[in-house]
Amino acid sequence: MYSNAAYNIYNQNNVSIESPEKLVEMMYEGVLRFNAQAKKAIKDENQTKKVYWINRSIAVIVELLAVLDKSHGDIALYLDGLYNYQIQLLSYANIENNTHKIDEVSSVFKGLLEAWRETVDVAH
Repeated sequence: MYSNAAYNIYNQNNVSIESPEKLVEMMYEGVLRFNAQAKKAIKDENQTKKVYWINRSIAVIVELLAVLDKSHGDIALYLDGLYNYQIQLLSYANIENNTHKIDEVSSVFKGLLEAWRETVDVAH
């Protein structure tokens, strides 16, 4: 489903990651962490931090899009659309200071993380 491109880049930069599967898990976890920080920044009315954390979350999702292996058919196309929609929601959350949109994205990524962990556990 994902190419090994991101994993290879991390290895070239001497960042130790167990496997490409672990890297995807870490990226999902990163989106959740960054969204939580963005939500806190909105509540604290800290525009600078809000923008920073939303941009970090978007950057991770863009990277997930970049390493998505499109040869996996329907699931890859589904994830492509889903990721793009999450970027759109985060962009609107940034403009509108809307924590509900951040919650929506976090909910999706919690589901993806759970499904990913189950898939990886079954595969191993």
